[in-house]
Amino acid sequence: MDRVDCIVIGAGVVGLACARAIAQAGLEVVIVEREAAFGTGVSARNSEVIHAGLYYPTGSRKALWCVRGARMLYDYCAQRGIAHRRCGKLLVATREADVKALEALRAKGLANGVSRLEWLTRAQALALEPELECVAALWSPASGIVDSHGLMTSLLGDAEAAGALLAVTSGVVGATREGVGWRVTVHEADGNDGGAVADFSLEARWIVNATGLDAQAVAASMEGFPAAAIPQRHMAKGHYFSLSGRAPFSRLIYPMPTDGGLGVHLTLDLGGQAKFGPDVEWIDDITAAADLGRNLDYTVESSRAEAFAAEIRRYWPRLRDGALAPAYSGIRPKLSGPGEPAADFWLQGPADHGCDGVVQLFGIESPGLTASLAIAEAAAEVVTRSVVV
Repeated sequence: MDRVDCIVIGAGVVGLACARAIAQAGLEVVIVEREAAFGTGVSARNSEVIHAGLYYPTGSRKALWCVRGARMLYDYCAQRGIAHRRCGKLLVATREADVKALEALRAKGLANGVSRLEWLTRAQALALEPELECVAALWSPASGIVDSHGLMTSLLGDAEAAGALLAVTSGVVGATREGVGWRVTVHEADGNDGGAVADFSLEARWIVNATGLDAQAVAASMEGFPAAAIPQRHMAKGHYFSLSGRAPFSRLIYPMPTDGGLGVHLTLDLGGQAKFGPDVEWIDDITAAADLGRNLDYTVESSRAEAFAAEIRRYWPRLRDGALAPAYSGIRPKLSGPGEPAADFWLQGPADHGCDGVVQLFGIESPGLTASLAIAEAAAEVVTRSVVV
């Protein structure tokens, strides 16, 4: 097969969801992924939380797609038997100065269509979670957790059942115009030392760029794609620490949001184990196209535990010394930098950037996992609108 309707670049949760939606619409789809397996990048390095949608500006894509995506995701997981739990979240104000901001988040969430946001006094919050410390809290029962790898496995299975193909160890190095479509050139690596052992190319009427951290570099490699339509990338590293021993809470516990993130929060895995994070460490961007997101440092230094403990003790004073262990880290592809208002998701089609046959996805960070099915729905609409099945 050397010509298909659509090439989806990137096999993270959003790329797989896009491939599934487009293939189920009756189009021929090939997914190309640089790494040796699907879902090993941003999609594998997050909190696995299903967000309700209360943080994002009303009317923004993040708000709309998070709320819709959460409903779609819960339904999908229930239908497919994917492990998940609607455990709920307590968003806490740990000082009186935070109460007005908490009230504003409640108003924003309700305006966004989040169901059942309940205001709790300190006594009511402690009745739910006795080890918690706060002056007030919001209870969001629609928040939850999901097995992100199980979700991606199911999305890939659906896409393949609809005829899509996945090519791993296949990194896109460029795309040139070919008639009314594109010719995409790919280095196929051996999966061991990363060396290119063969090149191949595919023709496609459409390209969907869902490469996360690499999205700007991949867009820049497309012949004739306007540089002015490629936003600046910022990168924020987030570290996670695991908790030794039994989790003190049965619900997710979130402090007030911080610059670039949602604060060092407590999340649970499906086995009930607690972890904390992420924090926000702004890191220097790597803009060279040859790097394409490689050579990034995912180390979690144990020396960060002290700062983590100080943040955690704001809402859990009984955290004991030495209870935190380095777990993992992730790097988020952001479109806003330090001190700037959080940027919205970018989903650009030809009507936005003027380049036929391309859907670009930029800045797909949190709540990208929650919103993945809604993002895919929107991307598939752009593609299928102009392709005769």
